[in-house]
Amino acid sequence: MTIDKNQPKSLCIVMLGDISETIHILPVANTLKRTWPQAKIAWVIQSSLKTLVQGHPAIDNFITYKKQKGINALIGLADLSQDLKKYQFDIALIMQSRLEDSIIAGIIPAKRKIGFDATRTKNIHRVFTNEKIPIHTPQHIQEEYFEFLNYLNIDTEIVEWDIHLSDEERKDQDDFFQEIKKPVSAVVVGTDHPAKNWTAEGYASLLEELEFTHGLQPILVAEPSPIAQEMAEHIMGLTKAHPLEILGSDFRRILYILDISVLTVSPDTGFLHISRALETPVVGLYGYTNPKRYGPYRRFYDLVVDGYAEFPGEEYPISMANRDGMGRITKEMVMEKVELAIEKYL
Repeated sequence: MTIDKNQPKSLCIVMLGDISETIHILPVANTLKRTWPQAKIAWVIQSSLKTLVQGHPAIDNFITYKKQKGINALIGLADLSQDLKKYQFDIALIMQSRLEDSIIAGIIPAKRKIGFDATRTKNIHRVFTNEKIPIHTPQHIQEEYFEFLNYLNIDTEIVEWDIHLSDEERKDQDDFFQEIKKPVSAVVVGTDHPAKNWTAEGYASLLEELEFTHGLQPILVAEPSPIAQEMAEHIMGLTKAHPLEILGSDFRRILYILDISVLTVSPDTGFLHISRALETPVVGLYGYTNPKRYGPYRRFYDLVVDGYAEFPGEEYPISMANRDGMGRITKEMVMEKVELAIEKYL
């Protein structure tokens, strides 16, 4: 690993993204801490997502920002600016080019503000960053975040998420599962983006197969959104299986459920990427987003159910383009990957 002789004393990661993006930042933070162990690392993060990564060993300080609209957004940025006055960073990594992140780049006290190249920005991002990572062709989103490390001459071969459960959470985990006599399979049933979701009928059949054919205890997990929760209710009304139902507002509880599960089935959601980070085999249902860009990173790609391909074996490129392909996913396609997961990983 190449270590900069002029080791920075402090760094700040600016990432206000969703669950998936938050999980993708963890290998970046771990690599920075492993390379520069004496450096203090801060993270400007959405207040609603701080609990997901609380206590992470690579992060010394979380600086929270509550995403809001209108005048409240301006008030939130003013509050954040006040909080940032107590810091002075050697390096700030602006790892999104959305408007709020770009504004934060303007107010963050840092000598070096590293952001995306001009081809990947559409707003004031390029104005408020004073260094740009080089132009790159589309690649997996995890690799895209690693571009910031490559720019700093840091090796990215070792990839670690390092998600920890506390002793208290381990006890809660044991208490929750002590009455369950069968291996657990988490089934993530919906996102707040309808085009990413599979059918309620498909999920209802999947739950029955997991329980009655494979002897697993399914746990229904839904993201904390009205769309996902409505989907969960619909599925519960259709299936003959007896899944436990967990709504996804308690991120730490979801973590210990995904951690103990022997298998996760999920569309492209943050919970899919958490499962990958925890080394839980995950069957990914892809039809809207490109699995070559947004699939599980470096592992379990053999378990991807590919509805994104418009015909079997299509050699499509890595891209950000979305397709209307969830309807191409059949129960048979999903069960083929479930059976592969059971045979290969369980």
